[in-house]
Amino acid sequence: MEKIAFLLCMVCLVSNHFVIGQNADSNNLSHNDLYYEYKLLHLNKTTPIPIDFHDDVKKYIEIYAKQRKDEFGRIIGQADYYFPIFETLLDKYQLPLELKYLSIVESGLNPVARSRSGALGLWQFKLNAGKMFDLTINSYIDERLDVYASTEAACKYFDYLYNTFNDWLLAISAYNGGPGVVRNAIERAGGNTHYWEIRKYMTEQTKNYVPAFIAAAYVMKHYQDHGITKKNIEVDFTNTDTLHIPYPVSFEQITEITGVTTEKLMALNPVYKLQFIPGDQLYTLVLPSSAISGYLRNETKIRAQKSSAPTYTELVRNAHNTDNKIKITHEVQQGEFFHKIALQYNCTIENLKAWNDLDSNALYPGQKLEVWIDPAHEDTFLHNEK
Repeated sequence: MEKIAFLLCMVCLVSNHFVIGQNADSNNLSHNDLYYEYKLLHLNKTTPIPIDFHDDVKKYIEIYAKQRKDEFGRIIGQADYYFPIFETLLDKYQLPLELKYLSIVESGLNPVARSRSGALGLWQFKLNAGKMFDLTINSYIDERLDVYASTEAACKYFDYLYNTFNDWLLAISAYNGGPGVVRNAIERAGGNTHYWEIRKYMTEQTKNYVPAFIAAAYVMKHYQDHGITKKNIEVDFTNTDTLHIPYPVSFEQITEITGVTTEKLMALNPVYKLQFIPGDQLYTLVLPSSAISGYLRNETKIRAQKSSAPTYTELVRNAHNTDNKIKITHEVQQGEFFHKIALQYNCTIENLKAWNDLDSNALYPGQKLEVWIDPAHEDTFLHNEK
């Protein structure tokens, strides 16, 4: 039987050769079920996590490889930086390295991704869950946005979940829906613990989580077969180095000394919510390698300067800033006022006035306001506008 299956796979691959060859239209590449089964069979041999073919796996492969093709090109570029970090920590906890692909399902490898429920970062921890794993979260620091700290927390959670269920597909499901969802599914299935047989008892989101994970693992391995082109990322994370900072310093001071823009500092150090390192303990600052020596030469000068969190005056002065944001339009409704709109879009009154060149507190129904938002929140705000 194995020989027959192998021959069938060969026929499948040969037939697909005409689809994925150099003369094919890369936007219309397609593969049949046997091709996917063959590729997933080989991927399955490389990991203790069961990699199975299923119609829902195929559905997510085609979502990633067709509908989200451009986004996956970016993800592949980001992976060059993030995956070695993930693998180092997964190996430390003796976990399957393929768990790194869950970060794609969770955040699309966006280090500042925020869900509608308030989950944050590459591994999408909510506030209480982050604190449960000893992540520092306060007004200045949010280690859910720190690649090393958040990945360590994710590894601890993976380890706990596998020890709870002794099954990787159930553990992965529990990472998404929580252990209670998996326990309830097992109970409804009369004690059955076979993932593909009990997933129908899980919530819709959790039911789709494992197929999305398997699809992400497949596409990352075989993206070229689908005509996906790897995109170079805007920030060169690979040519960076770290310093340990035991004193308060603002990003504005660092920019003045090193010439590294505030935008790049934010991309490299998203953990600092107010662009300020408080200095009450030892903190890590990530800089381009080329900026390290300049910073160190001027460190005495930096330490001598008085540094504090951004003042109200500074926030007003920078109110017009739209860096790393996207524009949407808000139509003022009857009874709305500046405070209400500012709260809705997580900005300030000063932002709204600066963005729209307004000096009055008066608003009128039907007035169109330009609002600049974090791209990670775009879906939420557009949904609210409908």
